Formats: sequence, structure tokens, C-alpha cells
Amino acid sequence: MHGFDDPFDDLDQLVSELNLLEPAGARASTIDAGVIESWLGRVREADGSDLLLVAGAPPVVRAAGRLLRVSDELLSGEDIESAVLPLVASRLQERFRNGEAVDLAFKIGALGRFRMNLHRERGRAAAAIRALPTRIPRLADLRFSHDIGLLSSLPRGLVLIGGPTGSGKTTTLASLIAAINERDARHIITVEDPIEYDHPHGRSIIEQVEIGIDTHDFPSALRAAVRQAPDVIVIGEMRDPDTMRIALSAAETGHLVFATVHTTDVAAAVSRVADGFPNERQNAVRQELAIALAAVLTQTLVPARTGGVVPVAELLMVSYGARQHIRKNALQHLNQEITITRKHGSFTLEESLARLVHTGVIDRSEATLRAAHADELESLLQAAPKSQ
Repeated sequence: MHGFDDPFDDLDQLVSELNLLEPAGARASTIDAGVIESWLGRVREADGSDLLLVAGAPPVVRAAGRLLRVSDELLSGEDIESAVLPLVASRLQERFRNGEAVDLAFKIGALGRFRMNLHRERGRAAAAIRALPTRIPRLADLRFSHDIGLLSSLPRGLVLIGGPTGSGKTTTLASLIAAINERDARHIITVEDPIEYDHPHGRSIIEQVEIGIDTHDFPSALRAAVRQAPDVIVIGEMRDPDTMRIALSAAETGHLVFATVHTTDVAAAVSRVADGFPNERQNAVRQELAIALAAVLTQTLVPARTGGVVPVAELLMVSYGARQHIRKNALQHLNQEITITRKHGSFTLEESLARLVHTGVIDRSEATLRAAHADELESLLQAAPKSQ
């Protein structure tokens, strides 16, 4: 057995080297199904982020930017299936055996919750398992450069949270809901695929609906949700026109609706909603969106100087000017609206980067690499830092 001080800096290189060896061929698994709990325990012990299971390689934990062996044993695809399939619902096992990659979340005793992507590579089972925080982080713990807590205080409207895969959108959304739950007495319904964070009832009552277990799909869940007297509706991801249409309708009729989208900036997030509809419907959708939209937050994660990652973000609090640009499909002007509405809480990506540099959280070189408008960032970096 190797301890966690035995790093592998490049799992791909490790697998490539192992593939040069004579193939072992198919064999019956010698892995006990209970071993997954031991491996995930190692993830928690190392304060790691992921357990990576790839055929031909040993089980590996990602921690502090390194890949660490859990054991010397080289896994087969059969080993991986024996270890993880007991955690997978039968309907998802069937999808996996039919060649689909599947995503799910699960809980193991005191170890807490995990999210898994089970897939195949070169015909063999493989899995990436992400350790979810054992508690929902407070907004202050997320280390945003600016205050995003105002989003949890909005009375109504649609709030879009955008970012690429792995940018922390789900965690940000969970922290916003936790802030509402701690402060306000509201009825909150979340629709997720899968559920990643367990929300306890606090001042609010929270119902969490999981796709595939509690309901068939997002549109079905949302149609039901709007009839259940919610104050807040949370949509894990807006994937299709039906989901978007119901979300817009709910926001227009007085609900506060949060939804995530896979986009990288404010304009793209707005465009993503309209572009999800047929061409003949897009203009009408933009008119609805101009009425319903309350705010757009987009984020990504960058390395912090002291280790780990922090979010850099931009936020548009939607006002009259932004609504007019959305109606006219002049989304290129939304970045200007961020500056105009700064007093309402809006901030640009460059302002977020500059503040993180000024406070010593990230390196200047990292900020330069991430900026969308290099000249604006340089001007902000040369200016005296403003108090937060």
C-alpha cells in the first residue's frame, strides 16, 4: 500500500505507460463491493476532491493538485463495475450497459455525499467521483470578490447562474438557497439531476425533487412545482425549451427562479435562453425574458495564491437599459450596462479580477490570462484599490 505522500502528477501518462504492458485480458473481479467506502474514506482523509478509477491504473485520489495512489493494485473494468454499480440505481445501470455515460449523486454514512460520472473508455468501465462538501458553504466561504448575497434577497424574477462545467455553479446556487433558508420563511422547491447538497429545513421549508427518482424530467417537475405554492424555484440546469418556457412563466408570475446555464459571460447567458427556441419564437421569448430576468451571474474558478481555487465572476443586475437591449437583441451592450448599474451591485469580470489581485488572493499573471478586456483590467490594476 502506498500512503498519500506518493504522488502521480499525470494520470494520463501513468495509464499510457501501463497500456504498453501485456494486456491482462478479461478476468473475474477480485474487488469487494465494500472497497469503495475505503477508497472514498481516503479521499476525505487527504482532503481530496476526486477519486479516479480507470482500467489499467490503480485507484487514484486528486488532492492539492496532485494525483495520489490509494494502492498498487491495477484495476480492471470488471473491478470498477463491482465497486461502483451497487451505488447505481437499476435504471441508470441499464443506461450504462446500453453505452451511455451516467451522472448520479449518493451518500455513504459519515463520509457524506459524492457525485459520480460513470462512463466507458476503450470499452471498459471508468468512473470519476467528486467529493461534495460535508456542509453547504456559507456565501462568505466561497471568497467571491464582491457581494453576491443580494441575489438571495430578490423578491421575484429569473436569476441565471452561468459558467462552464466545473466552475462551481452548483455550490454557489446551494449557498444562495442556504442563505434564504437561514434568513427567510419561504417555500423552496429544487429540481435537480442529481441532488448534490442536502438542504435541511430551516426558517424555510425546502422540497428537493430528483429527476429519475421523484419525476421523469425537468418540465414535468416544474409543471407540478408551480402548483405547489412555492416562493422560490431552483432549476439545476435549463436544458430544453419546455424547461425555459416554464421558468420564464414562473418568474413572470411572481416567483423567484434560479437556474444554471453553461455559458461563459452575461451576454451569452441571455442569448442561450432565446437561442434555445425555434427561430420563429425567439423574438417573443426575448420580450418575455426582458420582463422576467432579474440578474445574471457568471463565474469560473482560478487558482488562489495560497492553494485551492476561488471564483472570479461578473454580475448584471437587470434594469431598464438592459431590458431594452434584450428586447432589441442588442446583447453586445450588456457589458456597458454592468458598469452603469454598478451602484445596484453589478460588477465586471475585470473588476472581480482586479480586486482579487489587490487583496493578494490571485496572481496578476493569472488575472491577465483570464481577462476578457485586457485594457480595462490593466487600468484597474494600476489604480489604487477601492475599499470593499
